[in-house]
Amino acid sequence: MVETGHHHQHPPAPAAAGHPPVPSMAMARNMGTTWPPAEQLHHLQYCIHSNPSWHETVVLAFQHYIVMLGTTVLIANTLVSPMGGDPGDKARVIQTILFMSGINTLLQTLIGTRLPTVMGVSFAYVLPVLSIIRDYNNGQFDSEKQRFRHTMRTVQGSLIISSFVNIIIGYGQAWGNLIRIFSPIIVVPVVSVVSLGLFLRGFPLLANCVEIGLPMLILLIITQQYLKHAFSRISMILERYALLVCLAIIWAFAAILTVSGAYNNVSTATKQSCRTDRAFLMSSAPWIRIPYPFQWGTPIFKASHVFGMFGAAIVASAESTGVFFAASRLAGATAPPAHVVSRSIGLQGIGVLLEGIFGSITGNTASVENVGLLGLTRIGSRRVVQENLARSLRLFRFQSLQAYTVYYLESLLLLEYRLYSLPTLIR
Repeated sequence: MVETGHHHQHPPAPAAAGHPPVPSMAMARNMGTTWPPAEQLHHLQYCIHSNPSWHETVVLAFQHYIVMLGTTVLIANTLVSPMGGDPGDKARVIQTILFMSGINTLLQTLIGTRLPTVMGVSFAYVLPVLSIIRDYNNGQFDSEKQRFRHTMRTVQGSLIISSFVNIIIGYGQAWGNLIRIFSPIIVVPVVSVVSLGLFLRGFPLLANCVEIGLPMLILLIITQQYLKHAFSRISMILERYALLVCLAIIWAFAAILTVSGAYNNVSTATKQSCRTDRAFLMSSAPWIRIPYPFQWGTPIFKASHVFGMFGAAIVASAESTGVFFAASRLAGATAPPAHVVSRSIGLQGIGVLLEGIFGSITGNTASVENVGLLGLTRIGSRRVVQENLARSLRLFRFQSLQAYTVYYLESLLLLEYRLYSLPTLIR
């Protein structure tokens, strides 16, 4: 038998080469035709049901955590300050987002699609939230703190109502009936639009600090795509842990520039983007804090804001659907059938409902960046993603530890997150 490089057992080959396996009639009615992972993607090191060793799992999960944290930081930076929030509010918002991401990922990996997908914040909700911010940016509040809390309460109410869109179309099987017509011709443009949309949102940030952003981009590409071929003995390390290696090198470089005074005579905007000591999160975050329901106050329900969230809920559902199909391929799994995707969209709605209750700043969607990381590392194990969510749930109580991570890596997190939308598109 020829070794394929997979760390899992292959099912027996079909009797006639070139013909798909013929399932039983009952299986065909319930599941559709199943395909061995080797017929979907040949270069996987671990597929969805095979698991790396525990120490590899921990390190790989930390990479997923870093990629997810990059998107979280970008959303928080984009929305919290215009709301009137201070660094302490930003730390609490980031903590809530990470906590809810862990809960939603747990739901999806256990009873949703059961694919190795991370459920993170959705950019589809940014425009409705910005609309809410503009409505309250008219000087009618006594303080910025009061304006921030009032805006967050309105966002909470809008998320709670809009969540029922996902719940109804998901558990009502309306979404499942719609995606039965999905074919590769439809799925590929959906994933491409989502990937390019994220890339276009984030890539211009590189210009805010070229001396850090450009080396990070170049080093990651060289490490991931070329050095693994030049150094065969450590190719596995470079392929799996390229993100952590590059983050360590570039952050050390950024710290040296900061300490040496390279940014002493530059503009305030450049200092904010490039220095490693400008997040102000460590001094603002308490050591231990647990998110609780309605932490910002009683939700405010306003029809004009709710309808904007309805559209975001539909867009987030389409994003997640495309990501589910991409994740199934990159994890060596059978593409999810319509009823499974529909059930997952219903669970996504429950996640949005919980986010509204606990006071998150946006709804959730399947993270295209983390699926891109599956393609780069060639590790499709579900256990890695579940370890990532376990990390989120373990650390959410210790807000100072999260603030420490963001404090020292914020500039690099904003630069690296957008690199992981491209592998999903390319593959």
